Amino acid sequence: MCVFRCLVTWILLSVAVAGQFRRPSSKPSSNNGLRSACLGNVLRLTLDKTLAVGSQLEIVDGTDIIPLSQTLAAQCGYSIESDPWGNTKVFASLLGFLCFADVVFTFGLRLRMYRDGLSEQVKHVTETCSYSPWASREILCDRNYMEVSLGDLLCSGAFVAPNGIWKMTFHTPDPKVMLLTDAQRAGYGVMMTQTRLVIRSPYNTAETYSVEVAGVPMEVFSVSTYNKIGSLIVDSAAACPTGGVVFTDKVITWHVPRRITPLISSAVKILETHMGVYGQRLDKTKMATRHYKLSVTESHIIIEFPVGSPDGYYKSHAPDYAYHITYTVEPMLELLWRAENTQADTRYKVLFPITTPLMPRPPHVIDNSVPEQRVFDILLGTFLHDVELINITFTTRVLTVAECNARGFDVQEHRFANSSKTFSLRVPFSDEVVLKRNPDPLTTVYFLPLVFGLLVLPEQTPFPHPAELEASREDVVLPTITGSCDQENFYVSVKYGSQQDNFQTMMLHAGSWRELDTELAKLYGLTDNGTHFSIIVHFTAPAAAFEDVYFKSIRARVDLLLLETLNMWQLNDFSIACYFPLTTTECYSNGTATATAVKVESVSNLNPEYLTLRDRSCKPAFSNDRFAFFSFKLNSCGTTRTFSDNVMVYENEIALPYNTGKQSRKSPFAQEYRHTISCYYLLNYTKTMAFCASPRSTDPMADPGVGHLVVQIRLSKDISYTLFYQTEDYPVKKYLRQPLYFEVELMQSTDPQIEVVLENCWATLHKDRTSLPNWDLIVDSCESLDDLYLTVFHPVVADTRIHVPAHIKRFSIKMFTFTKDDVVLKEQIFVHCDAVLCDTTKPDGICSGQCANPLRYANSLRPTGSKRVADASQHKKQISSGPILL
Repeated sequence: MCVFRCLVTWILLSVAVAGQFRRPSSKPSSNNGLRSACLGNVLRLTLDKTLAVGSQLEIVDGTDIIPLSQTLAAQCGYSIESDPWGNTKVFASLLGFLCFADVVFTFGLRLRMYRDGLSEQVKHVTETCSYSPWASREILCDRNYMEVSLGDLLCSGAFVAPNGIWKMTFHTPDPKVMLLTDAQRAGYGVMMTQTRLVIRSPYNTAETYSVEVAGVPMEVFSVSTYNKIGSLIVDSAAACPTGGVVFTDKVITWHVPRRITPLISSAVKILETHMGVYGQRLDKTKMATRHYKLSVTESHIIIEFPVGSPDGYYKSHAPDYAYHITYTVEPMLELLWRAENTQADTRYKVLFPITTPLMPRPPHVIDNSVPEQRVFDILLGTFLHDVELINITFTTRVLTVAECNARGFDVQEHRFANSSKTFSLRVPFSDEVVLKRNPDPLTTVYFLPLVFGLLVLPEQTPFPHPAELEASREDVVLPTITGSCDQENFYVSVKYGSQQDNFQTMMLHAGSWRELDTELAKLYGLTDNGTHFSIIVHFTAPAAAFEDVYFKSIRARVDLLLLETLNMWQLNDFSIACYFPLTTTECYSNGTATATAVKVESVSNLNPEYLTLRDRSCKPAFSNDRFAFFSFKLNSCGTTRTFSDNVMVYENEIALPYNTGKQSRKSPFAQEYRHTISCYYLLNYTKTMAFCASPRSTDPMADPGVGHLVVQIRLSKDISYTLFYQTEDYPVKKYLRQPLYFEVELMQSTDPQIEVVLENCWATLHKDRTSLPNWDLIVDSCESLDDLYLTVFHPVVADTRIHVPAHIKRFSIKMFTFTKDDVVLKEQIFVHCDAVLCDTTKPDGICSGQCANPLRYANSLRPTGSKRVADASQHKKQISSGPILL
């Protein structure tokens, strides 16, 4: 018996085998994942991976337990085939045991399993095999050894004692003599009984050699055996194919020489030809069902079977991080031939595992995304069952499959009936791992670069597969601009689109485009609530362009432009034009007039400083970059007078002189500017009266009169000035920047020669008009130019309530509060005014009219001096209103 004891590490299973005489059995046995079958002169033991992994294979010789090593397996006629997942087949030659004298062999098998290295469990299986008839010569080519057995030694008269061999001569092809013990130490298996001689040789030993037969490489060993008794010499030889396989993508073709010359010395006749898989013969029906073909030509026996047949298995590989597959199957060829000169039979069986070369199978990424659903829908495949998806690398991070699903990416594995699989992935466009760009203002391109991290099992071989997905949608909602006007301001609102505030706002400011930066945002009271922002632009602000000027109004315009920041695309442009009340010419009964010239858009390079009346010496009393203010007598500065019916008309003209030294109308860069000033007066008319006169005795004398003139200030509920808050309504509550409409009225007087002029108005925190802090609202009869929100004067016309419009002045302000270091001091204000009662027949100084010189202090400091102390030479009234709560 084989008694070579060599420790081995590459075998996962263990089997204990003992030969006994039992009743024949032809049915395979099974024992919970441990199955056995008799396959002619070979026993096959199959173990499931759950039973095989962690166990070991052993041979039991009486009470001895011998671990099965690679050398011992070849000597004793064993081979082991395990797939990558641990499913294992053990093949044992029936001639691998010494104790046999019949054609019936019973094997007791024992599997010793180890769990966690602490405990062991033993499983037993018994199999009885019968094999008949024996051929004169039996040759078995297994995956790790070649076996030849010769029979009928008794019939030849060569009765010898078992194990009577003393030396062997190996023909390599040169003779090489070895003693039996030396041959066994070299790995050869030799057994001799009264009936048969069995010799085994591993492949690729020093005593074997390679030849090519009919184009097929063969491994050959040839030996002469010498018996100790009787000088019996027995010649043995075995030749096994090591090649002859041709691969295509669809078919594997295996060629075996029909005439194996190292084994045949004369003409032979092939009696039987069989094919099978894993040692099991297949009948013609199964071969046809599985598209297997067995054919015989003059030189070869050819077996063809399709790649992917169910008798083999596929395996994944990832050399150089690229996905490949192989297909492995183990066909069997069994021949029986008879030598014509000796009538001796030879049974020739080959178990020949075949694995295809690496076949590249690059995975495919199928983009099933529907842009309208705003989700990337990706299918990756196809893979074999031994590939797992471990992680996915995005632009910002690496996420495991579990992390992807927790994030809402929906990663799934899809298995199919043929054991292949695919992986699907869904990623919303809105996730941060998706990159976005805009090729045009309305289109968004969504870009998802990623790398799938895959793993081949059970080798744990990683390999990546990159993918790039792209989808585009016309889904950009552009920002929108709306606007409105009242009598003083433009109100502009910009609503953000789908890109939020990813744009730049440009304003036409002082004749040139300028970004709405922090400075302009503060100037125009920008407010932002996250969905839109709003600004308020007074019609005299630099952002308002003057289009045209009329007698009692002005047409102004505000322009905004929204630009995409990165590509500077124009997302929206907006323009709003409105008419605002503005009196440019005032004619007074004392023969004087004031006129305001406004720089309009059509004369963009006009410098108002150089404007004059017809008399070039009559220059502006005040000017800046937008206005020129003139004050003159109607009998001067080139003013003309004409009569028409009962009207006397005074006319003058504001224009550029022909040559200013700096700016000339003849220059192509200076457009023509003309502004006509007209004043209309009714002519006196005569009425005839009859009277009688008598001499008077004394000169007439006027009786002195004494009385009080009362002036009141009231807060109107709206701009109509028809409903006013009463005493019991105070304190009045208003929102920030809500208009407050005030009316100052001279009470109980019908004298048309008295005019109320508001000299100064201011606001305080307290009822005391002299308290601090205070804020100027009207200074020297005009609005305070230091205020961002200018005080607005409103015209007064006669109606059923108002008989003398000069007795009333109306103005409005925006509700505000006092702060210090961004802290609100108190959310209330009181408004105080100094009202002057003027004689309209003597216009002079403050009595020239309410803000008769509106721009005289622009761009300069206001005249110094206290405006809080009443001048005794004037008829002044002090009035107050409040409190008004924020």
